[in-house]
Amino acid sequence: PTRARRSRPRQALGMMPTDLPEDPAAPGRRAAVDKAVRVLAGREHTRQELTRKLARLGVQSTLAQEVVDGLANQSLQSDERFTEAFVRSRINRGYGAVWIRRALEERGVTAELIQTHLAQSPSFWVLRAREARTRKFGEALPADQKAWAREARFLAQRGFPSDTIRRVLSNRLD
Repeated sequence: PTRARRSRPRQALGMMPTDLPEDPAAPGRRAAVDKAVRVLAGREHTRQELTRKLARLGVQSTLAQEVVDGLANQSLQSDERFTEAFVRSRINRGYGAVWIRRALEERGVTAELIQTHLAQSPSFWVLRAREARTRKFGEALPADQKAWAREARFLAQRGFPSDTIRRVLSNRLD
């Protein structure tokens, strides 16, 4: 049995699309705002993601940009909130800073915002890499070179830098 996915009603976002200023010269603006609010009701999006989604939904690019700007001015869209939630989610899933940085750059997040949210001590990332490795391979360290290479490849694909991988696989925290 399939269940219908519930999304937050627009009222839960604190504003109805009709509360944004209406520009009579922009036909379809109300529909574009409504589409944008529905997209944001599912999860946070970056400005770039939201603009692209609106374009795919048939909204003209200039109108999509105006709508996204208006939603950002009303704090209904926030790259800051998106980045915070995204980083937390990916860290909890066992991804490293390199992977997270690349994913955020692809979504149009500024380098400054990325740096702010990924600024952690090296020991933090070693612990996260160790947790990811332990979930996948267990507590025992690799017994031979082949196992070491397999585990190192796994951690590299998860976005951990080589110095962190060496520390984890040699069981050092420094």
